Amino acid sequence: MPLTNNDTLRRLRYNLNLNDNKMVEVFQLSHFPLDRNVIQNMLKQEDAEGFMECSDALLSAFLDGLIIKRRGKRETAPPAPVTPQFVLSNNDILKKLRIALELKEDDVLAIMQKSKPDITRPELSALFRQKDNRNYKPCGDQFLRNFIAGLKDLYNQDGYERK
Repeated sequence: MPLTNNDTLRRLRYNLNLNDNKMVEVFQLSHFPLDRNVIQNMLKQEDAEGFMECSDALLSAFLDGLIIKRRGKRETAPPAPVTPQFVLSNNDILKKLRIALELKEDDVLAIMQKSKPDITRPELSALFRQKDNRNYKPCGDQFLRNFIAGLKDLYNQDGYERK
C-alpha cells in the first residue's frame, strides 16, 4: 500500500507527539494558516466522513513549519515558490525531517537500525543526493515509514525537544 501524504502527516503527528495546537502552530509558521478543523480532516482515515486530502504543497508547508519551529526562520534565502506541478518525493520528506530534527548521519543510522539493520552509510548518503546525481537512490515508502516510526523513541511529550 503506497504511503500517502495524509498517512505521513498522521504518522508524524503521532511519533513526534504533536497535539492539534502544535499542528496549527507549525502550519502557521510556514505561512499556511490552517484551522484545527482542516487539520483534523486531513488526519482522518480516507473512508471517514469529512476526510480532506493533504496535497504535496500542504505536507511540504508542514515540514517547512517544523524546520522553522525547531531551527528558526532562515533569513538568507527566500522560500521556494510552490507551483501547481510541485511534487514532494519521499527523499524530500526525509531531507526536511533530517533538517528539522537536526539529525546527523549517525542519528539516522541509529533510527533505521531498529527496523533495517543492514543499511550502510553509502546507501543512506544516496537518499540525500540530488535527483540528477548518478548515485541518487529513491527513498521507498517502507524506509520512510520505518524512519518516522523510529522517531517516536527520540522525542519527548512536547514533540519539539529530543529526550
